[in-house]
Amino acid sequence: MASETCRQLAARTERELLDNILPFWLEQAPDREQGGFWARVSPDLQVRERSPRGLILTTRILWTFAAAFHQYKNPAYLEMARKAYEEVCSAFIDPRYGGVFWMLDAERRPIDDSKKIYGQAFAIYSLVEYHAASGDAGALEQALAIYELIEKHNYDPLHTGYLESANRDWSPTEELRLSAIDMNEKKSMNTHLHLLEAYTRLYREWRDDGLRERLVSLVNNFFDHIIDSRSHHLILFFDESWQPKSGKVSYGHDIETSWLLDEATQLLTDPILARKCQKVSVAMAEAVLAEGVAPDGGLIYERDESGRPDPDVHWWVQAESVVGFANAYQNSGRPEFLAAAVRAWDFIAEHLIDRIHGEWFYKVDGERRVDRQLHKISEWKCPYHNSRTCLELARRVKKC
Repeated sequence: MASETCRQLAARTERELLDNILPFWLEQAPDREQGGFWARVSPDLQVRERSPRGLILTTRILWTFAAAFHQYKNPAYLEMARKAYEEVCSAFIDPRYGGVFWMLDAERRPIDDSKKIYGQAFAIYSLVEYHAASGDAGALEQALAIYELIEKHNYDPLHTGYLESANRDWSPTEELRLSAIDMNEKKSMNTHLHLLEAYTRLYREWRDDGLRERLVSLVNNFFDHIIDSRSHHLILFFDESWQPKSGKVSYGHDIETSWLLDEATQLLTDPILARKCQKVSVAMAEAVLAEGVAPDGGLIYERDESGRPDPDVHWWVQAESVVGFANAYQNSGRPEFLAAAVRAWDFIAEHLIDRIHGEWFYKVDGERRVDRQLHKISEWKCPYHNSRTCLELARRVKKC
């Protein structure tokens, strides 16, 4: 990615990160009266003060500012990360059974104490990033404790892979869904994707043979079960024995997986696995480019079982398309991928960045009208996807 086009794209994303995204979260997210962070803030910056506090928002703030400090050494970023780390430790970590709670009320009492593995993965991901940024040994110890609980209770030794959730005490549960829009199935692409991400980050800091074995197994879960080798799309839900249970296509997850899988195999330094992944990764990006990108560069949200597309463009999907297409360009040298990355960022600049109140809008519809009902900050609207895209682009160009 050493071409002038790449450098210009990286410069644009870096300016957005440093001048808009990170300042927004530094200013608007902290709850300066009760500590922690506001759980929901409207597009026009109205705080919904009694809203429940979600694990994903807090851990993604922690990851974002730890990663930003790691890259830019701004002490304000480390201080923000420290606040998030303290919130995770004091409010979300379960003092009785270990792991982290999914959702708290406004007074920080658990209202969903289930052990969703998706959430445990984000705790690991963010705690390890904070350890790398701050040198805090306790953060790594917390991450390792969660890793060991996942492996003890939710790894499937018969079929491999991980069961979606557990009760507070890590006993099996029949309530497996991550959210109301998800299927109540034993295994999902989404949980495995973010475990892959978390275990990759953990292995970068902690070169343990058992962790390496599990990371290789996760990579192979994608090759053997989760990626449809004919369509190059992800299958979203499965039963315990990896029998597919869904037919939707999620273009954002497809393009996100294409580069996170590549990152994992490069870290494992297995040439055979890396070559296989590179081929699969490019094929996934090619399928997304062919089917999911609108003429204006927007990446549609998903396609349902009947093949009908949802033309909305969500902020996180569009962010992942930038780094995913950039990664495909690096792997293949094909100029159409670089062009797609640039067009994806052009779309963000034109339609998703809020020039008045800061940060990005949640989504625009097929007519490119902004949805002003969805919150600017919420349990799902966090700084992680767009910040990570900007950090990745800057990092990749500087390495060249």
